[in-house]
Amino acid sequence: MNWLRAISIAALALLLIPIVVLLYYGLGPFRNPAGYSVAVFRSIELSLFSSAVAVAVDILLFTPLAYYLARGKDRLAESLVDIPISVPHPIIGVALLILDSPITPSGKFLLGLHINFYNTILGLVTALVIMSAPIYVKAMQPYFESRDAAAEDFAMGLGAGRLRTLYSVVLPDSFDGLTSASLISMSRALSEFGSISIIAFYVLQYPFYGVSSASVTIFELYNGAMAGGLYAAVTASAAMILVALPIALAGHFVRRRERRT
Repeated sequence: MNWLRAISIAALALLLIPIVVLLYYGLGPFRNPAGYSVAVFRSIELSLFSSAVAVAVDILLFTPLAYYLARGKDRLAESLVDIPISVPHPIIGVALLILDSPITPSGKFLLGLHINFYNTILGLVTALVIMSAPIYVKAMQPYFESRDAAAEDFAMGLGAGRLRTLYSVVLPDSFDGLTSASLISMSRALSEFGSISIIAFYVLQYPFYGVSSASVTIFELYNGAMAGGLYAAVTASAAMILVALPIALAGHFVRRRERRT
């Protein structure tokens, strides 16, 4: 008997059983209309929108960082990137709350510029960026490291700087890597709860006025703050899995195609 295979399958089952159970009960015996109400689908819409925006920000702001870490070998910077996901996630929400609070100098400055994180789309996206960017960087860094650097060296030999080389030589040939890393970070953003439950429990802006993200809405259903209770929470969880699963699977297939090429 192949014990390594048996142990590996058992470990994989341990990871998948909770998902299968939720899908079975949420779509079957525990199915509750409150779990697929307009409020739930609006919350999923908000999660998808905010996560997509966060990923766009990840690509714009953190692709250079991933490339710098891949070529610069800055161990201190590599360690610092991991900090946001290494601390309890509500801490990030509290940090953003204090950063933009009217009782702090930074908050007075930001609010003076009409930059408000509390219960806004901006606050929600900011929290998601902070929590998803480390995942994006850690996915892009090994991709950049695995690339043959000959074309980059040639471009820099002609006088191009690192940043210009990144945008003119590396990124045009990095579609699969960017897509894979983006899908991974989007999956992470969709699953976030701790930070956004503090900084953006509700969004009080058009077109999502009064809407919570999917993770917060599921928590409210479970907690009894919304009609439906446990059964509705299980149903909403199953609906969210059906939305999030294709994104995760797409990332898997892109990574497989990337390895083959």
